[in-house]
Amino acid sequence: MDPSAVTRRVWELAEPLALGAGLELVDVQYRPEGGRLVLRLLIDRPDGGVTVDELARISRELGDVLDAHDTVPGRYQLECSSPGVNRPLLREAHFRRALGQRVCVRTHDPVRDRRVFHGTLEAVTADGVTVQDQAVGSVELSFAAIEKANIEYHFARPARPAHA
Repeated sequence: MDPSAVTRRVWELAEPLALGAGLELVDVQYRPEGGRLVLRLLIDRPDGGVTVDELARISRELGDVLDAHDTVPGRYQLECSSPGVNRPLLREAHFRRALGQRVCVRTHDPVRDRRVFHGTLEAVTADGVTVQDQAVGSVELSFAAIEKANIEYHFARPARPAHA
């Protein structure tokens, strides 16, 4: 079965489970990793903060549903996790929640002779986003042009110890 068909079918089955638990399905990834097939679902609470217990419950329920529908061919490993601080931005709603934050956006084809933009997410419309990139200034990118995007969280460096 085509990996994209598996991914689409898993979305169809997993999203209602997540929504029923008050959670959001952020992404579904199905790919080989370390010699095995991994089906990874990134799940979060719309306002952030999914718990390990919630992830475990969704994983059990989803495993049963996937097995009942024979959704994924052969052997695979199911993982349900939080998207983390550098969460992927896939849908317009994801971008809207990230307004004002630092992001990294990669495009399919070059825009202004570049494919990767780092900066502040300035605006989101139904058609795309505007990123204030440090190197090229404000750049508008259509959703169709975006290959991959995520929040780019930078942990503060620890202060150097003061010398006495």
